[in-house]
Amino acid sequence: MSTQRVFVARLTGCAVFDPAGDRLGKVRDVVVVFRRDDPPRVIGLVVEIPGRRHVFVSIGRVTSIATGQVITTGLINVRRFQQRGGEVRVMVELVGRKVYLKDGSGQAVIEDVAIERNRLGQWSVGQLFLRRPRTSASPFAKGPTTFATWSEVREQQSPGEAQSAEQLVATYSELKPADLANTLLDLPEERLLEVAEELPDDRLADALEEMPEGEQMHILDRLGDERAADILDAMEPDDAADLLGQLPERRAEQLLGLMEPEEAEDVRALLEYGPDTAGGLMTPEPIVLSADATVAEALATIRRHELHPALAAAVFVTLPPYETPTGRLLGVVHFQRMLRYPPHERLGAIIDDTLDPVLSTASAAEVARLLASYNLVSVPVVDQAHRLVGAVSVDDVLDYLLPDDWRSHDGDDEPAAPLVSGGAR
Repeated sequence: MSTQRVFVARLTGCAVFDPAGDRLGKVRDVVVVFRRDDPPRVIGLVVEIPGRRHVFVSIGRVTSIATGQVITTGLINVRRFQQRGGEVRVMVELVGRKVYLKDGSGQAVIEDVAIERNRLGQWSVGQLFLRRPRTSASPFAKGPTTFATWSEVREQQSPGEAQSAEQLVATYSELKPADLANTLLDLPEERLLEVAEELPDDRLADALEEMPEGEQMHILDRLGDERAADILDAMEPDDAADLLGQLPERRAEQLLGLMEPEEAEDVRALLEYGPDTAGGLMTPEPIVLSADATVAEALATIRRHELHPALAAAVFVTLPPYETPTGRLLGVVHFQRMLRYPPHERLGAIIDDTLDPVLSTASAAEVARLLASYNLVSVPVVDQAHRLVGAVSVDDVLDYLLPDDWRSHDGDDEPAAPLVSGGAR
């Protein structure tokens, strides 16, 4: 059997199957252990199974690694993966490390790691894909790349010097917010913070919105006030209000003072409502248009990529002004209804006036009953003067109704996949 070589960055995201061809999950990382005089030995894979749980699959249970897929014996311990002492995750901890080439040609950064299987079927770290420092002053230029074996490099990190998280962030670029949040929470604490520092504000904000509030507060505290305020600016106002509502009043006020005035104003307005009311659940930024706006204008508005799908499902028609709190609410035009009319049709002529809004003081239970009774995706929220102040979407209600720890729940009471749960790995 010839030596087989697989680069971990390409392996990450590959589907994992059992011998019958049933999909079990997808690869998230490779786990290795260091040896004194030999390259690190591969001991297993971190695999994400249904329920977003990360489990450990021993390399001995992997029968084949081919292009785009991994085949296992089908026997997988579904206990959540917990990294043990001496274990190193390739994508999380090796990629981004700074090394020096023993031939004296200088330093480089590990951008990818190849694992190789020898004739005995054992896997270990083989070639490293390295990037040297850039030689051009251009900010768009990248340094030259090279390959080296593990024996041809040595690590040399200064005390307190952080490893580069840029490459790891790049591997997360395609993850959905919920998957990114789950992946971040699986990282060792220091690595999590390094990656959080490297992530763009909007990506980190999206991920924080999918985390339990305790984890949100912990990460926010470690980022520093200025960055924390930037992240809160990028979050949905209702999510930012929920988070700030958990902080001590003085701390919350301090962060509000550092936020952009318009964003802070929306969040302050939401903080005035009880968390279990329509006002506390709503977003203050629904799509609002005038009665004279056309179907074409409305469709163009809801096409904006940054809009949440639930909010893009309907347009709220009001009297001026058209920013919350608006003028009097006239009614709602649903996306599906717009498709039945010509582009030049006025929204005022096709309003659905059968849907009653809820008051901002209405209970969350009342909002949930309304959404369920009429199969709605969102419902308008008004004040005592019948002015539109926001909208509650079905995902806002689900977040409220589900238990506080639902985001981190292992799902042990439900079958995650056709897997076999064993004891200790």
